[in-house]
Amino acid sequence: MMLTRDGIAYRIARDLPEGGYVNLGVGIPILVANYLDPGKEIFIHSENGILGVGPKPARGQEDPDLISAGKGFCTLALGASLFDQTLSFAMMRGGHLSHAVLGAIEVAANGDFANWRVPGQAVPGVGGAMDLAVGAPNIFVAMSHLTNKGKPKIVNTCSAPLTARGCVKRIYTDLAIIDVGTDALVLREFMPGHDPSGIRAKTEAELTIAADCREIDVPETFNGVPLRQ
Repeated sequence: MMLTRDGIAYRIARDLPEGGYVNLGVGIPILVANYLDPGKEIFIHSENGILGVGPKPARGQEDPDLISAGKGFCTLALGASLFDQTLSFAMMRGGHLSHAVLGAIEVAANGDFANWRVPGQAVPGVGGAMDLAVGAPNIFVAMSHLTNKGKPKIVNTCSAPLTARGCVKRIYTDLAIIDVGTDALVLREFMPGHDPSGIRAKTEAELTIAADCREIDVPETFNGVPLRQ
């Protein structure tokens, strides 16, 4: 059993704190806005100039003037603010965000991560990931545990070009939740049907098992969307 992309997003949403100012990157991270705890006031930032992004609009309710940095339709939460990209990047670089949730190609044992270019592939640029990595004090990574070829994405040293060094605080995968500690990676949660030794075998970097390590608690579905597979 594994978490779906929505399942990873749901689990991340449960960890975002009251009053957080959170940027959501492209891919799995952008789904987090759909699963925020309605009992918490959390402000979602989009680097193209929105503070107060709401969930994905219902089919047929899309507004062509409301687009997130992930190039998808979005909604605005009550009290949302719109501004230009210069101010948006000033927020990112100036330490005004509390969290950033980003995808990754690889994460290293020391918190380095790479998320903008697979070696050998041509891409136009890194976008805002570098700015977020140095501007937000809490970097959460959302990704699959293994590549589509079955190789670990949590490694000793990144082989892809780095986005930033030593900044990742927590990794959320389809199999596990792992903290990046000062001296080691620490397994906090794992999917039912797996065990800590199995997660360790799928992780290239050395992995310490937390004393209170437990199974990930995510429902089967949420509003009809599968969270496990």
